[in-house]
Amino acid sequence: MWVFTLYAALTMLLLLALSINISRLRVRHQVSFGHGDIEALRRAIRAHANLVEHGLPVGLLVLALVLEGANEGAMLALVLAFLLTRLLHAAGMLAGVRPARRSGAGLTYLLELVASLWALLQIMN
Repeated sequence: MWVFTLYAALTMLLLLALSINISRLRVRHQVSFGHGDIEALRRAIRAHANLVEHGLPVGLLVLALVLEGANEGAMLALVLAFLLTRLLHAAGMLAGVRPARRSGAGLTYLLELVASLWALLQIMN
């Protein structure tokens, strides 16, 4: 269960950092709602939302795998790899660096596929 707790804690810290970045940009540009046509704020909002969109479903898969008794070492590798892909994607989104964003997204999709297939195999055994 500790792998899921680690995943939840690290994902929350990343979400918190992305949220603080949004707040910082809102204050700097005096934008209360939306992105105010400020490109940096638009990117910050999407980087945060994208982590929520992927982080929650993967978290549920991690929890399911833990509850099914999946190997903890392999689970740890999956969790850390996923978080690194999300960091790469967020950095690419925030900085406007397409290769980092694309690599982060592509690797995220791959890990989501691996986790999904792993969960299906786990219940078949």
